[in-house]
Amino acid sequence: MIIEKANHLRGELTVPGDKSISHRSVMFGSIASGVTEVENFLQGADCLSTIRCFRQMGVEIENNNTRVVVRGNGLHGLRRPADVLDCGNSGTTMRLMSGILAAQEFDCTLTGDASIQKRPMKRIMEPLSLMRPDRKRQSERLRSPGREREPSARNLLPVPRGLRQVKSSILLAGLYADGETRVTEPYVSRNHTELMLKGFGADVRTEGTTAVIQPARELSGQKITVPGDISSAAFFLAAGLLVPGSEILIRNVGINPTRDGILRVLKSMGGNIELLNRRENAGEPVADLLVKTSELTAATIGGAIIPHAHRRAADVSRRGLLRQRNHRHPRRR
Repeated sequence: MIIEKANHLRGELTVPGDKSISHRSVMFGSIASGVTEVENFLQGADCLSTIRCFRQMGVEIENNNTRVVVRGNGLHGLRRPADVLDCGNSGTTMRLMSGILAAQEFDCTLTGDASIQKRPMKRIMEPLSLMRPDRKRQSERLRSPGREREPSARNLLPVPRGLRQVKSSILLAGLYADGETRVTEPYVSRNHTELMLKGFGADVRTEGTTAVIQPARELSGQKITVPGDISSAAFFLAAGLLVPGSEILIRNVGINPTRDGILRVLKSMGGNIELLNRRENAGEPVADLLVKTSELTAATIGGAIIPHAHRRAADVSRRGLLRQRNHRHPRRR
């Protein structure tokens, strides 16, 4: 691959589908009744691990490049896998799926690659244990237990900072609970689980920083178009802002308010970014992003915006200012 310096960047593009939403579309479709059709599915190794695990539990899933069709087994239709479920390198697969498996009628063991086996899992085991008072304490090697009775509803306070997958795991277990389940966070983290579950027919709502879910009798299959991943768009946002004479249109990008911190940071620095053709898809806000070369200025990043900004926002900010400073004041050699 040969990459030459560009005098300017102009044109339009789409970025790969959002990984978080791709995972959830397969998981929720698998426990729904009917067919779930997913367009722009991210064909990354992590999302493919989710497909593989649910296929092992008897779910029929067709994967044709970016389109995935899930023929759901219903809330109680998953079958005991013949072997250990291998989550590969996907922590999302392991943690979210544990919430579903904790309420099934079969025992199930989850594993992953060397990296996953070193990651902490007590952060989901302990709150799920609170919902299952009959459950024996497990080791850090996650083993999802069989069900003697439905998990009990609990008011879980609080979810530790930065552990949004814990919230999703608990909410998924709450689908099978014997009453209302409430999960309170220090701040509102990513809400893809709440938005998509509502689209599938679950009774879920938000009260401030608390997510509330009622037990479900049934979920219904949906048609989902996965929006482009704003984290992948970050690279092109940076390029469009920094390369002189540039104008880039990035189509179909997810702008969920719990994920759009990078847009707010860049705009506070003077970045020329327009949100065009705003719309909703399966409850998720989406827009086309038009970015033009800008003179960036310093900004303070802190407070409530931090959990909504990907770490790339800080990288773009730091590198952008350094680039512009060095352009105006080149180093003397």
